[in-house]
Amino acid sequence: MAQASPTSGASGTAEGQGRQLGGGAIVSLTGAGLLVIFMIQNTEDITLKFLFWSFTWPLWLFTLMTASFGAIVWLGLGVMRRHRRRKARREERRS
Repeated sequence: MAQASPTSGASGTAEGQGRQLGGGAIVSLTGAGLLVIFMIQNTEDITLKFLFWSFTWPLWLFTLMTASFGAIVWLGLGVMRRHRRRKARREERRS
């Protein structure tokens, strides 16, 4: 006689499935870890020149600011893409 496994239930959900990390989360955590290691190893000051402004910042802070700006742009582009796709689906349903 075959026994039902704990993952095969009427609702189709297993107790442990909500605790697993997805591929994107694993890659993000790995990238964040590598970024922290890079920032710890690069603590010297750098001078940034833009037009007529000049700034002296620690390299780790510049790296953090650049990564944060890149993440915000990446998330913003994702939001815009989802919005466009939702809008296109609404248009298809109306026609």
